[in-house]
Amino acid sequence: MAGTIQRIAELAGVSRGTVDRAINGRGRVSEETAARISQIADELGYVPKHRKKRAAGEQTGIPGQAKTIGVITQLCHSSFMIEVNRGISEISAKLEKQGIRVCVKESATVDEAEQLAAIDELEREGIDALALMPVDSDGIRLRLNRLVSERKIPLVTFNSDIVGTERMCFVGIDNWKSGRTAAGLMGLMMHGKGRVLGITGYFSNGAGSRRVDGFVEELKNSFPNIGLIGVQSSFDHTQEVEKIIVDAMNAYPDLGGIFVASGGQEGVKRAFERLGPETRPYVIIYDLTPKNERYLQEGVVDFLLDQEGYLQGYRAVSLLADKLRWDKEPAEEYMYTEIRIKTKYNL
Repeated sequence: MAGTIQRIAELAGVSRGTVDRAINGRGRVSEETAARISQIADELGYVPKHRKKRAAGEQTGIPGQAKTIGVITQLCHSSFMIEVNRGISEISAKLEKQGIRVCVKESATVDEAEQLAAIDELEREGIDALALMPVDSDGIRLRLNRLVSERKIPLVTFNSDIVGTERMCFVGIDNWKSGRTAAGLMGLMMHGKGRVLGITGYFSNGAGSRRVDGFVEELKNSFPNIGLIGVQSSFDHTQEVEKIIVDAMNAYPDLGGIFVASGGQEGVKRAFERLGPETRPYVIIYDLTPKNERYLQEGVVDFLLDQEGYLQGYRAVSLLADKLRWDKEPAEEYMYTEIRIKTKYNL
């Protein structure tokens, strides 16, 4: 049977509307469902009508040069980036067959100078579009706006956003809302009273900062009897997370909760093993990685908020490819992925 939306929906076990949203980026679709729909569409040779028309128009014109999409990431050694990179790699392989090259520049930290150098390097290589996880700084903001205004290079931010830029859209979870979600869960576990510790990675990372902002605001509004003893930066290092928790639990033996908004989650386990508390604080972390899944199963942490890293990497590059090939704009300025709440009972 020929590839149609109806046929794809039947094989994927979803509605026609879900297929339409997944293929055309018109709304939220879970990572697993979007990947299954994409695979079935490829197997059936399905091409959306608007792409057929534009592709046919391009074939009648003078062939242009091959296009290049630049991608800049942060924290390349973080386990969360495994899924992000998987998404980038998968869409890159598909685009390569269509004459679009994807060039990735990785960074192990959240550093303004390093990111500026990566942007300059990609510009010298002649990129036609850029997807990046931005460092939240004035220098990056000015550089990106110059890239868009002077070079007319389409820009998409993913995982973390940066205000005051002329980017097309942001792809990722609503970090502020996820922080509020974490606060709500923490407040319920702590019965609305006690002390809680916040840990972020880099204060210059917009994603972590927005999560903390949402967490703090929701605690104040809904759980005024929960006291925040502070928010500390761990630089996403396991050893630093461990030290922060050990110091906090020694200073506040009645510490009731720990919110880890970024990486270094193994430090939670190490801190508990080192101190051996009779009753540990409640813990909420991010990202469904193999290690973090194990921490849930072992009872080291209570809740995990997953942000669909695969879909973030895949969609950010895919949106830019659509812009380059068919001048298609994103359906929304904020292409939010799902905030998936995980416990050991629903893995």
